[in-house]
Amino acid sequence: MGKKSKGGSNLGRQLIKDRFGHTPRRKVDNDTMLHTTELQDGYDWGRLNLSSVTEESSFNAFLRTAELAGTEFQAEKLNITFVNPKQRVGLLSKTQEQHMHKKHAEHIDQLKIPRRPKWTKETSAEDLERAENEAFLNWRRDLAMLQENEEILMTPYEKNLEFWRQLWRVVERSDVVVQIVDARNPLLFRSVDLEKYVKEVDSNKLNMILVNKSDLLTLEQRQHWAQYFDCEGIRTAFYSATLVEEELKREAEAAKLADESPSSALELKQLRDAAEEIQQSLDAVEHTLDAIESKLQPKASAESEVKLPRLPGDKNSAHLLSRTELIDFLRHIYTGPRHTKQHVTIGMVGYPNVGKSSTINSLMTVKKVSVSATPGKTKHFQTLFLENDILLCDCPGLVMPSFVLTKADMLLNGILPIDQMRDHVPAVNLLCERIPRHVLEDKYGIVIAKPPEGEDPDRPPFSEELLLAYGYNRGFMTSNGQPDQARSSRYVLKDYVNGKLLYALGPPSVIQSEYHTFPERQRKPLEESQLPGQQQRAMRIDKSTSKELDQQFFTAQPSAAHVKGRTNFPHVRLANDGTLVAGDTGPAAKPWRNVKKERREKLRKKFSHLDEH
Repeated sequence: MGKKSKGGSNLGRQLIKDRFGHTPRRKVDNDTMLHTTELQDGYDWGRLNLSSVTEESSFNAFLRTAELAGTEFQAEKLNITFVNPKQRVGLLSKTQEQHMHKKHAEHIDQLKIPRRPKWTKETSAEDLERAENEAFLNWRRDLAMLQENEEILMTPYEKNLEFWRQLWRVVERSDVVVQIVDARNPLLFRSVDLEKYVKEVDSNKLNMILVNKSDLLTLEQRQHWAQYFDCEGIRTAFYSATLVEEELKREAEAAKLADESPSSALELKQLRDAAEEIQQSLDAVEHTLDAIESKLQPKASAESEVKLPRLPGDKNSAHLLSRTELIDFLRHIYTGPRHTKQHVTIGMVGYPNVGKSSTINSLMTVKKVSVSATPGKTKHFQTLFLENDILLCDCPGLVMPSFVLTKADMLLNGILPIDQMRDHVPAVNLLCERIPRHVLEDKYGIVIAKPPEGEDPDRPPFSEELLLAYGYNRGFMTSNGQPDQARSSRYVLKDYVNGKLLYALGPPSVIQSEYHTFPERQRKPLEESQLPGQQQRAMRIDKSTSKELDQQFFTAQPSAAHVKGRTNFPHVRLANDGTLVAGDTGPAAKPWRNVKKERREKLRKKFSHLDEH
């Protein structure tokens, strides 16, 4: 056989070089070594950049704040802090909470939304855009200075100007601006400055608050909020989009069954005809009573007629409105000059995850708006005809600046997405402070480890205690056999946001302990000692209790002489009084004879007790 030629192709070597070989770093079009994410080319294409920006990394947020504040900074290194998991990690003490509430009250006037600069028909598009950018930058700079100087934590408000432009357009063309808030914490989702801005644009416009998810509140709780908003001088309605959607589903299923059985459809038609006849007779009686009442009462002045719109009552009602009742409420709430004469325009504004899109879909009875808890799903405002005389104007979900105590507050209120959180401990600690121990145990059917000896037996559980019990009960385990706390925390926090773990905040005028009460324990309490030993160890933060340590220490008895280097001397034994006594074998015998050498024990077996749950 001839010798292989040196220039022949080597397929294996070539494949390895192509796969693992070092390739030169690619350059972008402008001959720089920048990554494409550093070029901000999306802002230079002359188009709308409609990506919602509410959450930034800590590094980007720091650089952006420093840029707006116009300050220089130096990096600090080795500022490491060790955190004890047996503490209220990430939460404020009672004194700190009172101090922060006082700060919030002092600076509430500085919590504003960006205004659209004044413009006329002669203003060019370039000048208007320049003025809007300048006003928006000043607004962001003021908020950054407020956070830096006063050390106040705010919600991660919307930082994309395009979303605020959509809000300006909705306010300008709406007759009624409806703020949709969550019934569990309405004040957090209400923007008082937005109400001021609506009146600045046109004093004839009307502000209104729609308290969604009101089915989570009792009648007494709704009465407290109705009285509070009466004192604030703003119209309020209580509504539940989920209840309405469930009713619509049941009606659709009933109609489907009726179509399948003709006899039931005939009976249903007869009932509807009878109901229509009764309704017509009632309308006739009501019309007659109105005519008699108008003759008996004196005519009101023109001013009172303008000030008194036709509403269900003079004050806010705690009644939970149905779909038809809410439509009638929106139809008659506004009596001023309209933006469009043919219909009244209702602007719908709200945070993400408060049920704004669900409310619109329930009113329209069909899905017209996509539903998402993430900011930026709706990118442009859109108009939808609810009826011939009612036009809904849907604004993109906006996270407006608002004061909060901690970042855990924002997670529990659904402002920040739970799937993107990096630290679950503060949020779960806050949840454990709000929801009592027995409610968590009844809800999930678990037994949370009791406080160890020497601690307050009535204290709320720590996050690790709850998550260890929940994770073990659900089978969420890590690769080394420990309960997966990060995965468990996402399930528990989502249950809180969805209302399965219910906690509602009341108005400032009502004591919180009287406003929201929890049910009594439903399940019989189960002692921790009745559980399997493996589950007991998995539930505890400290894997060994003081009782077990004492038992191990006092039950261990010395069985050999404590001599440095070796303990198994065949010619020496330990007497009852603790002294060393010569054994049967004489000291002249060689002790290392006939002794089996110690085998090297595997460390995995030697320390297996440490790997237990």
